[in-house]
Amino acid sequence: MDSLLTSFSNNLPAMVYNVPFLGTIDLSKYTLVLFLFVGTTIFFWLIRAVVIVRLRKLSERTSTDVDDVLIQAVGSIRPWVYVLLSLYISFIPVSLPGMADKVFTAVILFALVWQVIEVAVCFVDYGATRFLEKDADGDGEVDPNAATASSMVTLLARIVLWSLGVIFVLSNLGIEITSLVAGLGIGGIAVAFALQGILSDLFSSFSIYFDKPFRIGDYIVVGNDRGTVERIGLKTTRIRTVQGEELIISNAELTTTRVQNYKRMEERRVSFQFGILYETPAEKVKAIPEMVQKIIEGVSETRFDRAHFASYGDSALIFEVVYYVESREYRDYMDKQQEINYGIMDVFAKEGIEFAYPTQTLYLKK
Repeated sequence: MDSLLTSFSNNLPAMVYNVPFLGTIDLSKYTLVLFLFVGTTIFFWLIRAVVIVRLRKLSERTSTDVDDVLIQAVGSIRPWVYVLLSLYISFIPVSLPGMADKVFTAVILFALVWQVIEVAVCFVDYGATRFLEKDADGDGEVDPNAATASSMVTLLARIVLWSLGVIFVLSNLGIEITSLVAGLGIGGIAVAFALQGILSDLFSSFSIYFDKPFRIGDYIVVGNDRGTVERIGLKTTRIRTVQGEELIISNAELTTTRVQNYKRMEERRVSFQFGILYETPAEKVKAIPEMVQKIIEGVSETRFDRAHFASYGDSALIFEVVYYVESREYRDYMDKQQEINYGIMDVFAKEGIEFAYPTQTLYLKK
């Protein structure tokens, strides 16, 4: 390449002129620079146009979207990158001053590395979107938690690519990077210790995404707090409590504590007790389990399990009842329980069975 440009430069006619204040100037080399600049710029734009046209024709014949990513990657190359690359090729036969040559080379390398990183990020973003952003619950919308994880993967990829790119540029400029890399390693360890809380939350957010103990929209209980998950971020998770306020919990805490997820519950098991007076006749006591069973079986979306005379209380005969509500919603459970309570009250009133309440009977001996 250099020999070809040198021979071409030697065959150019002499173009030496005396310019006031500037002295004698040989314009033949600058003419060659201009010729190369225009030629390479046109060449790059033609190549770009041909590649994009070919890729678009290919995308029309294929069902995959990989070729669309290729078109996006080629189309993302900025026009000034072509200009800088053409300038770099054009100035090969011209010897620039030492400092100017270093600055020019640094600008060219930085532009090329920047553009390569942008193209690589296009493919990383495509992979993250394709494999992470999925419709997990089949409602036609991408899970926001998956979108957050995809953004995190793209962000980490940018950080890694830019770190490698800066090292590549410095290495090609003749700067010793061994001590720099060692210093960055030690500094990275120090930063990791200083930011261990933030990094713990960051990796916990990945754990929440891949393990999926809960998703946005799930109703969960964490310790004494409960509410609906509204957002899962890089550091914290936002929960809207039943009282209405927003509860902010760190992701690290959520991965180290017990979480109850009511959204995953297909049905709700309900157990409750009631007591009747000791004075209730034995035949009515024996009939109560069947009475309760008929009441529960008459309520829609419920499944009776059992009803037993469980124990003798201090001031009441204790019955225990278990049934299932075929819904995960708390409101549905309360509606069914209320209907059952009304039914028990009505039946007991007809049968003359009284509910017990705390009482004491005192026997006085003369």
